Amino acid sequence: MGSSVFVSGASGYIAQHVCKNLLKQGYKVVGSVRSAEKGDHISDLLNSSKFSYEVVPDIEPEGAFDDALQKNPGLSGFFHLASPFTFKAKDVEKELLNPAVNGTWNALKSIKTNGSKISKVVVTSSHAAMFDASKARDPSYSDNEESWNPVSWKEAKTNPQLAFIASKKYAEKAAWDFVAKEKPSFALNSINPVFVFGPQAFDSEAKFPLNQSAEIINRVLKLKPTSKAPGLGGYFVDVRDVAKAQVAAFEKDISNQRLVLASAKFAGQDLLDVLNANFESLKGKIPQGEPGTGDKVREQLCSIDNSKSNGILGIDYIGLDKSLTDMVKQILEANK
Repeated sequence: MGSSVFVSGASGYIAQHVCKNLLKQGYKVVGSVRSAEKGDHISDLLNSSKFSYEVVPDIEPEGAFDDALQKNPGLSGFFHLASPFTFKAKDVEKELLNPAVNGTWNALKSIKTNGSKISKVVVTSSHAAMFDASKARDPSYSDNEESWNPVSWKEAKTNPQLAFIASKKYAEKAAWDFVAKEKPSFALNSINPVFVFGPQAFDSEAKFPLNQSAEIINRVLKLKPTSKAPGLGGYFVDVRDVAKAQVAAFEKDISNQRLVLASAKFAGQDLLDVLNANFESLKGKIPQGEPGTGDKVREQLCSIDNSKSNGILGIDYIGLDKSLTDMVKQILEANK
């Protein structure tokens, strides 16, 4: 391809895969990181003369991306992945809600002002922006690309779990509001993945502590053999498919699309079944649960209709067995 693109939050779990894919396809990639230390680290991992980084220590202040974009006037695309993700915030409005919303608006404002050659922006949102958590165990409920979660800003301030869901909703809404009000020259697509599983882009990154998504699996690995199957349930997608979708959302002739990424439903028992079947070293160390009964939980879960997104992207999704096996193999190897 040869053109240059920008990836914000380049040192993150999904973003590392996105950078890796873009470089493999011939793009020049400029990544933003919070510190030079993180920039040097991701540069060492990617090991490509086509990768460079800019330090953006805080995405929330107005003009946060101005300097980075002014230094790189030839960019043709922008992948916005930088966003806070923690369930441990003490002041959720200050640590989650405001940074997510302001960071998105500021990125788009900087692109409009300083990125005259940027033709498309891909914003990473989340299925959480669409999902009504109160209907998680309602099999009659289904959401799709038009859905929004009902959590209000006021409700979100009451606990970090709700705040994370709300931050994704309000940050994505900010992106669409910006396009509607400011009418920039660039097109916008959003990527809305469900729970993201799968290996790190580089084996060395699989050491503890892991990112929040991978910690779901880490908690399963730490269960006592006598424990019951974890009460988890939902949809998953492999991180490698998320990275593919990001590039497709940029390259395909599409705009103003919310693209929901979901491979299949899973239950806590399904995770145990895959791990026990594929890792001799874990037998007797993690629970067996009730093998083969994950369908009892899956039947109680709500549904996602992402047929529109699947039709646009045409991704042949990685299944739970491969996603989880590749991920856990890497974790176990890195933490010997």
